[in-house]
This record gives sequence, C-alpha cells and structure tokens, in this order.
Amino acid sequence: MSSAFDQLARPVQKWIRQQGWRELRDIQARAIRTIYEGENDLIVAASTAGGKTEAAFFPLISRVLDEPAEGGGFDVLYIGPLKALITDQAGRLEGICQEAELPVVPWHGDVSQSVKTRAMKNPKGILLITPESLEALFVRRGLEVARLFGATRAVVIDELHTVLDSERGLQLRSLLTRLELAIKRPIRRIGLSATLGDMDLARAYLRPDNAEHVTLIEAEGGEAELKLQLRGYLSGGEDDNTPSATDAVAAHLFEHLRGNDNLVFAGARQRVEIYADRLRNLCEQEQLPQEFYPHHASLSRDHRDFVERRLKDSSKPTTAVCTSTLELGIDIGDVTCVAQIGAPFTVAALRQRLGRSGRRQGQPAILRQYAVETRLTSDSSFVDRLRLSLVRSIAMIDLLLEGWCEPPKPQALHLSTLVHQILSVIAQRGGAPANILYSVLCREGPFRQVTTAMFTDVLRALGHPETGLIEQTDGGLLLLGQNGERLVEHYSFYAVFKTPEEYRLVSSGRDL
Repeated sequence: MSSAFDQLARPVQKWIRQQGWRELRDIQARAIRTIYEGENDLIVAASTAGGKTEAAFFPLISRVLDEPAEGGGFDVLYIGPLKALITDQAGRLEGICQEAELPVVPWHGDVSQSVKTRAMKNPKGILLITPESLEALFVRRGLEVARLFGATRAVVIDELHTVLDSERGLQLRSLLTRLELAIKRPIRRIGLSATLGDMDLARAYLRPDNAEHVTLIEAEGGEAELKLQLRGYLSGGEDDNTPSATDAVAAHLFEHLRGNDNLVFAGARQRVEIYADRLRNLCEQEQLPQEFYPHHASLSRDHRDFVERRLKDSSKPTTAVCTSTLELGIDIGDVTCVAQIGAPFTVAALRQRLGRSGRRQGQPAILRQYAVETRLTSDSSFVDRLRLSLVRSIAMIDLLLEGWCEPPKPQALHLSTLVHQILSVIAQRGGAPANILYSVLCREGPFRQVTTAMFTDVLRALGHPETGLIEQTDGGLLLLGQNGERLVEHYSFYAVFKTPEEYRLVSSGRDL
C-alpha cells in the first residue's frame, strides 16, 4: 500500500492525510500502480462507496501535476450520467484539487454561463460533463474541440453499466471516437462501475478495437453481511376493519425505519408521493418530528438538495422515499436500510440500490422487499392468480444472492442514433462528404454493422424532399437541410432518449 501512496503527488498525499486515512483501499492501490505503470484503458469495478472515484483520480491528478501538458486544454474529462452526480463529484474533487490549484469545472444545464465562458477561454484541469452537454459542445463549438481537449490525457466514464447497451451508450462511444479523431490521438479510457454482468462485453464497449488490453481492477471480497426480508400484502376488497395494502406497507416502514437514515424505492413518482404522504401523516399522528421526505426528478432542485443534505447529516434521521434518482452514486452517506416496494426492472438496479446499505465496518446490509398482489376472488383473472409481482421479487432476490446481474445485449443497428450522429457531425464540421461521415461513424465509430450500401440508403432517405434533413451541394458536400437545421438548433437535439415536456408548478412564489 505504501508504495502506491508514495507514487502520488505531494498535494494528493497531503489531502489523504488530512482525511485521517490510515491506508489506501486495495482497489485504489492497484489502480494507482496500473495508471502509473502503463497506458492501458481500465475498468474499476466495486460496490457503491467502494472508493472507485479516488482510485481513478488520485493517480490521474498526480500525473497531471507531475507531468504538466505542454499545450492547452482540459487535462482530464469526466463523463457522468446525471447532473446531480456531476455536481456531487465536483464537490469531492475540489477538495483534492484545491491544494494543487487545479481547476474543477462542472458543466451541465444548471451551471452558470459565466463559469462556462471562463472555462472556454482558458480550458484546463478537470471537466465534468454529461454526454448531452458534450454533444452540445461538438454541435455548437465543433471547430474548437481540438483546442479544448488538446491536452486531455484520460476520460473517466462513471456508472459505466448504465450506458453499455443503450442509445445513449452508442452516442457516447461515437463522441469519444470523434474526440480522438479531432485531436489526432487516442485518449486513455477509464470506466467506473458498481455492477457489471459481463466484463468481456464491458471491455469491448470501452475499447472495441483492443478489448483484450483493457485492464480490469475489481474489488475483492469484503461485502457486508446481508439481512433481507420479503413481505407480501394483498390489495383490493378490504373491509372497514382491514387497512389497505398501502397503509400496511407504510405502517411497517414507519415502525422499522424511524430513527435511522434509509432509502425507500417506491417506483413511479405517484407512488413516491403517496408513500411519503402516508409516512408524514404517521409522524404527525404520533407527534414525532418529520423524517420522511419524497425525492424524484419532478421536485424542485432546492427540495432535492434539502433531502440529500439531511441524509448526509448524521444528527437528523432521514428516510428518502424515491424513484431511481438516488440509485446512482451520489454521495448521501451511509444508510441503515434499503426498502424496495415492488421488484425493480433489473437485478443490476437492485444490487446498485442495496450497495447504499452496509457500508460501515461491521454493519450488515439490510434489504426490505415488499410485494403487493391483488386479493383473489372467484372473478380474478388468470394473470392475477399467477402472482407475478411476488414471483418476480423472489427471482430478483435469488439472482442477487447468486451474484448474477444482466449482461449487456448484443449491439443492434441503432439507425436512429446513427441518423442523430450524421446530423451532429455535419453541424460540427459545417458540412461533410459522405465518405468522411461513413469513416467517422461506421468504420472508426460504433456503427460497425452498417454497410456502405445501407449507409447510402440512410443518406438518401435523409435527403428526400419530404424529409429535408440534409442536402447535397454540386461538389458532393452534405449540409443540413431546412428541417435538419431546425432540428439541430433545438436544445432537445442533444439527447438521444425521449425527454418529456415538463412544467414548473409554483405556489405562493415557491417552486414545488
């Protein structure tokens, strides 16, 4: 351990001592040696709060300080899936980088324009950004990409498992390829993840042309003891003397979670509000302080910040009733218990959520799973009689105990994402010939399964007068058509997933 510590730059060593750490974690020591002793891409895999961020950034920051870049540009690029995660990670990295006077620049829709303007004028340090904001940089400042990232020596992809087989994952791979082509050299790729089903597929995602040389650093053992309970409830057909299933689940949560920090994953936003309201009422009935709060993406940023701060404050017992907003690695401190109402969509999600509990030495991880089924009558349907929610909950728990989680699916064609990237490259370059588009996106990029004939058909469809997304000059240069310009200029273009229209609800001047 000491040899890995000795490799770090003095400001990083000083920060570690200030935290009172007696030693580095094994995964951190191994990552430090790997990053210092070669240039391989790597994946760092460990449970939530397993020290993955520090494992990557301790040696990366140290190398930036010990071996300053000759040219300008951001030194390290961090890509995170959520704005909240970027804000959280920026706060953690600022503490490490403050002593070294290395800038940390969070970049997303909630960051002020003045911060972005300063960073554009003098790019250096660590840039933390979402895939969508990186896409926006390519589209709106395409000619400046080489200047902004000329010094970049590594890209850190957080929560790698969330992008492996999705449209967003294809978009990110395409952006990384375009970035390397812009600066005319490869950039070291480092993936951080808590849950991965198939490490070979993860390696292939990170570096498709050289997957066998992607180093895997995986946490060994050390998992907390797991205590779990699965409880079943019947809904519908209750008489006046029987509480509803919702009330019964809320009463059980109130009895067993009160007085500690916990997470209750309730599924849809409506269910989050219902359970948070039931638990709030129980606090009022018992004349106890309020400690149950809803947390989902439609609530105001101020409210979500308030809940997250309470979770970090050990003096204030807090239970967040949430959607998947608190599933990923935002730092909310230790929680005693994770409750799950209904089965999540994947075992990987259940494993990720459970990783919030049992982080303290000697403390078990606690999972309380609740299955709600319809009360059967003589008229009940065959589907209701199958008890699918209960069966699914049991299957999820069995697979969790076996250590299994879903591997990424084999890549499909993803032609809609290809169309998106065609328009993006044309916007970035101010026009591009067909052979360059095919080389960047298909031969070098992630759309390897698309043949030249298929690519030609896609371009013809985009250029059809009724489509109007692209048009061709007499010299063969492809430009954005009238409809293409309108599409690319709208802020919704940057995301490849569907983003619903949202409205702000204000009461007495306060955002709800």
